[in-house]
Order: sequence, then C-alpha cells, then structure tokens
Amino acid sequence: MHTKRTIPANRLKRNRTSIGAFAFHLINYTFFFLFTLLCIYPFYYIFINTISDNQLTARGLVTLYPIGIHFENYVQVMKIPGLSTAALVSVGRTVLGTMLTVFASAFVSYLVTKQKMWMRSFWYRFIVITMYFNAGIIPWYILMMNLGLTNNFFAYVLPGIVSPFCVVLVKTYIESIPSAMEESAQIDSAGYWVRFTRIILPLCLPILATVTVFSAVWQWNMFQDTLFLMTDRKLYTLQFVLYRYINQSTALATIIKNTQGAVTIDLSAVQTPTSVRMTVTMIVVAPILFVYPFFQRYFVGGIMIGAVKG
Repeated sequence: MHTKRTIPANRLKRNRTSIGAFAFHLINYTFFFLFTLLCIYPFYYIFINTISDNQLTARGLVTLYPIGIHFENYVQVMKIPGLSTAALVSVGRTVLGTMLTVFASAFVSYLVTKQKMWMRSFWYRFIVITMYFNAGIIPWYILMMNLGLTNNFFAYVLPGIVSPFCVVLVKTYIESIPSAMEESAQIDSAGYWVRFTRIILPLCLPILATVTVFSAVWQWNMFQDTLFLMTDRKLYTLQFVLYRYINQSTALATIIKNTQGAVTIDLSAVQTPTSVRMTVTMIVVAPILFVYPFFQRYFVGGIMIGAVKG
C-alpha cells in the first residue's frame, strides 16, 4: 500500500517565497527596462532622423529605424558660419569653469569645516542661502555690467566659481574623513594649504569627480548668460547658437540649400528646418553623452560617502 507523502510546511513557504521573489524581479526588471528605453529613445530618434532621408524626416515618417541613410546633414551643418568658434568657446568655458568651480568649492568647503575659522557658521549659511534666494535678472545684469563682464569671456567662469550645492556636498564628505589624518600632518608643522592640497584633495577624489560632472554639464548646457551679456558673435557659445538656429531653422535651411549648388541635387539630402534642428541638437548633445557614462560610477560613491554620519 502506498502512503501519501506530506510536504513540509517550511518547504511550501520556501517555494511560495521563491515564486514571489521571481515575480517581483520579473516586474522590476521589466519596468526598468521599459523606463530605460523611454529615456534612450529620444536620443535615438534624433540620431536616426539626422542620417535619414530629409524629405521623409520632415514628414515625420522616420520613427524606428533610419531610411535612406546619408551623412550630408553633418557635413553641411558643420559649414554653418560661427559654429566652430562657438564650439571652442563652449569647450573653453566648460574646461576652465569646471576646474575653477571644483577647486574653489573644495577649498571653501574645507575652510568652513575648520573650528578656528572666523564666523564659519555664518559664512556657511550665507553661502547656502543663495541656493534659495536671488536678486533677480535685472539686478544681476546691472551687477555684471558694472563689473565689466559684458562681452567678456570671464563672465562665463567667474560668477559660478563657488557653487553652494557643491560646497554642501564636499563639506559633508570632508567631515567624514578621520581628523587624525590631518592632525598628524599638523604635528609635522603642515599649514592649512599643505594639508588641503596633499591630504584632503586626494581623499576627496570621488566627490570631486561627482562635482566635476555636475559643473561640466551645467557649463556646457548654459546659454542664458550669453543671451543677456554677449553681443559679440565671437563669444557666442554652442548652446546659444543652437538656440538661435532652432528659432531660425527655416531661414538657415534655405541658406544651406542655396550653398549646396544647383548641380545634381539629391532631394533626400536637401536641408529642411527639421533636419537642421535635429542635426545641430545632436552635435551639441553628443559630447555630454560620450563623457557622462565614464563619470557616472562616481555618483553613488561620491554622494553617499559621508552622507550618513555616526
């Protein structure tokens, strides 16, 4: 006679747990996969429209894959007057502005952690409060004009040297560094500058990498200061040129079309307002897309270390 076997309760519970965990992971991965596609698709859509038949692109017929692939859009857009100069200005302000912001914000953060600093709590709160309150555009413009920063390249880098948000991040990180490391250098007669450059800065590389990305992205994408302060075309940034060309894309497409000549014109490569807008957008966004992934791994480590104390 066969006896009916009973399954232990703990085994049933373990099976139910594994099924529930599998269902949770399946839903979780599916959701984030779809969310990732949702984030990537706009860039993919712009790119395939820049290399597709311009006539089909103008009619909105290119959505999932490129049709009539060509790269004439990039060749023609790179010939736009002033684009190369604007690219140099954007690269210059991004590199110089980022370097100054990272170093100055780190040094100010280090100073406000020192108990001996005169009125350090007041100065720290004074810096932080500027994140929430400002005088407005008109007083800002009057100040910049009185400082002689109109039609001046330094208007791109000087106002943002000390970033309150970066100061908060770096200060929190520095406070998580064991004080014994700095005290040992102080015993050897090392001053504040030596301790900052030789001990604090090397230990702050993760948070400084995070601050570098934040500052570089902000500098690269900024165009409002150009709009208000610059009338000299030689000081236009790439983002401002993009802003102007998007607003004037119809006229610009006509100019490019006329410069292509009348001999054997390929209609699929004839510039349209849509092709100009998307191609210029891709040229401006591409540098950040290539640089951003290399620094992304520092984000979590840079922000979370020192966020919890005790």
